Amino acid sequence: MAEILRSSLCLAILILLVRVNFSEQLQLSQTRTLLRIQQLLNFPAVLSNWNYSTDFCNLEPDSYVTVVCYEGNLTQLHIIGKKGALLLPHNFSMKSFVNTLSKLPDLKVLTLVSLGLWGSIPGKIAHLSSLEILNMSSNFLYGAIPQEISLLSGLRTLILDDNMLAGQLPDWFHVLPLLTVLSLKHNNLNGSLPNSLNELENLRVLSLSHNHFYGELPDLSTLTNLQVLELEDNGFGPQFPQLSNKLVTLKLSKNKLRSSIPPEVSSFYQLQYFDVSLNSLVGPLPSAFFSLPSLSYLNISGNKLTGMLMDNISCNDELKVVDLSSNLLTGSLPQCLQADTRNRVVLYLRNCFVTGEQQQHPVSYCQNEALAVGIVPEEKKKDQSRKAVLALSIVGGVVGVIILLGIVCIVVRRKNEKNTVKKPPTNLIVENPSAGYTSKLLSDARYISQTMQFAPLGLSTYRLLSYEEIEDATKNFDSSAFMGEGSQGQMYRGQLKDGSLVAIRCLKMKKRYSTQNFTHHIDLISKLRHRHLVSALGHCFELYLEDSSVSRIFLVFEYVPNGTLRSWISGRNSRRSLTWTQRIAAAVGIAKGIQFLHTVAGVYSNNIKITDVLLDQNLAAKISSYNLPLMAESMAKVGRGVSSGGSKDSGCHERINQEAQADIYDFGVILLEIIRGRALKSKSEINVLREKLQEAISSDSIARRSIVDSSIQNECLDQSLKTMMEVCVRCLLKDPVTRPSLEDVLWNLQFAAQVQDAWCGEYRSSDGSPISPSQPKLSIC
Repeated sequence: MAEILRSSLCLAILILLVRVNFSEQLQLSQTRTLLRIQQLLNFPAVLSNWNYSTDFCNLEPDSYVTVVCYEGNLTQLHIIGKKGALLLPHNFSMKSFVNTLSKLPDLKVLTLVSLGLWGSIPGKIAHLSSLEILNMSSNFLYGAIPQEISLLSGLRTLILDDNMLAGQLPDWFHVLPLLTVLSLKHNNLNGSLPNSLNELENLRVLSLSHNHFYGELPDLSTLTNLQVLELEDNGFGPQFPQLSNKLVTLKLSKNKLRSSIPPEVSSFYQLQYFDVSLNSLVGPLPSAFFSLPSLSYLNISGNKLTGMLMDNISCNDELKVVDLSSNLLTGSLPQCLQADTRNRVVLYLRNCFVTGEQQQHPVSYCQNEALAVGIVPEEKKKDQSRKAVLALSIVGGVVGVIILLGIVCIVVRRKNEKNTVKKPPTNLIVENPSAGYTSKLLSDARYISQTMQFAPLGLSTYRLLSYEEIEDATKNFDSSAFMGEGSQGQMYRGQLKDGSLVAIRCLKMKKRYSTQNFTHHIDLISKLRHRHLVSALGHCFELYLEDSSVSRIFLVFEYVPNGTLRSWISGRNSRRSLTWTQRIAAAVGIAKGIQFLHTVAGVYSNNIKITDVLLDQNLAAKISSYNLPLMAESMAKVGRGVSSGGSKDSGCHERINQEAQADIYDFGVILLEIIRGRALKSKSEINVLREKLQEAISSDSIARRSIVDSSIQNECLDQSLKTMMEVCVRCLLKDPVTRPSLEDVLWNLQFAAQVQDAWCGEYRSSDGSPISPSQPKLSIC
């Protein structure tokens, strides 16, 4: 019996050992994969405690790293790096990284945030067939969203915020029946949204803010589970979207909405957050908004909403923030918004309220502006019905007088034609800002959208200005407002009535065309809005009275106060020379501006010089002279459009590529002056300096620093300087085919900026060696 017990015990121990070893073998496989991931991520600080002895399935989770196992298999992996993580090294491969992840076939939840991942998302992401949640936000991913993601049939959440993804939103998302969260904020996505989105019946969160989407939104009223809709800072419009009444959060600010707010929105009883600011919405503001039971945030500022509010309107107690600013509202500010008894924030300036302390326009202003956008105040509607009969009786007499005057004018004109050689008439008329065609002009978003990620904060909506506004802004074209004249017309400095400083360019037409001939060009100009472009704010047509053809066009741009980049690089004022970090930032800004012109607007051959780059109050670079279609020939050939990447013609593609590479070369010349700190006088000088840079790249750090502007020699980390030199030399290569793409240029410039920032973030001596914490940090960083 004892022998049997001993045999049974040995057999049990043997089985247990086999099981343990088998389990350890599985755990070892998982461990090797995780440690390989640690290596590919360049050993980030948040994974510093990972090693072969780590019991991953029993790791204590924290806000940066969480590993979850189920029956010996890894099912959840969360890695969140430090905010502002640097790009991973040049030898990082997104394809290899995803191949490694695919060795975790049971992975259901994958979070990889702020880790410096860069590259396009490979199609092999579909090998993670068990994925339900994928979050790769705050990295440097670019390219299109791969179609292979549609093979992840169990996917419930997809978050790719804060990357550089481009292209249109795919039309295959509807094949993911379980998808509940789709968040793609802060990317470079463009185009219109596919109608198939309304088939995602389980969708609860749709966040596409800060992209370049445009056009009409699909009917989203069928998405009955949708609770969060975030679409701000795009180009959607002109119609307000059709929505489900189950929404909790609605963000539509900074778009191109120009319709009225549908009355059914007043019945969105679950709505807590409503922001439609900085559009061009018209029509009455529903007073029921203030009493929506769940609403806590209401922002309608920067529109053209009308209506008379009464002081006895009731407000929801939960309403904490209300912004009614810059509309055409009249009447009295509701009493519930005046008493600040609930720590409520209320803004209502630039309306026409008769009560309140914040700045208001006179009531007549709101009435006139309402008429300009085709809105008749309520009291005038009553007057209209009463005056209709009187108006009809007057019409006959007026028409008769007009006919008589017309006959007289014709007779006089013919007599004058016989006696004199006719000159172009000096009597001019100005296009009416409320003319019907302008609404169509500004609603067509075929090319690009007004952007929030790209458009500068606080930039006013593009609009048509009256000639009187132009005269007022320039003090009737006073000589003190004159800034100069060049091939692109006269330039005036001015100030609009809202206090905005502007630069106004006057273009005289060489030939006669009607305003309709300019529709496409003005439409494009109105959408060239980017934080690194001097953006257009509006235009005004001056017309010949004789045939209503265009005499002059006034283009109104934002005013950039800090002079040219050259004056901060190679100017004589040494007290305002840019640091190395600021110079890299300027180069990145210029490259981003050119990238926007190429990829979003299809504008090439911009012939950009360093004197065309201005610096704003934050020293951000803005390209002031680019290939606007109205400027190249003062419209000598109206029919000629700008380059467009949409053509299928091979000759067109070749021409576009040549024009794009010419812009790359011009950027290289600017970069050369940024590095050298001296104005360049000839192409031969550029070629000589390019060769010197090439030699310095192959030499040591001392040789490289000897070429750099002496004022910044001790500021720049050698790795950062070498990268900038390499980019410059490649941009200046004689053969256009060998020059880098803008994406390549931007990647390397951002790498140079990040290694420089990382170095400046430590305590360093002027030669780059560490110093004691008691010594002061270099102010040059």
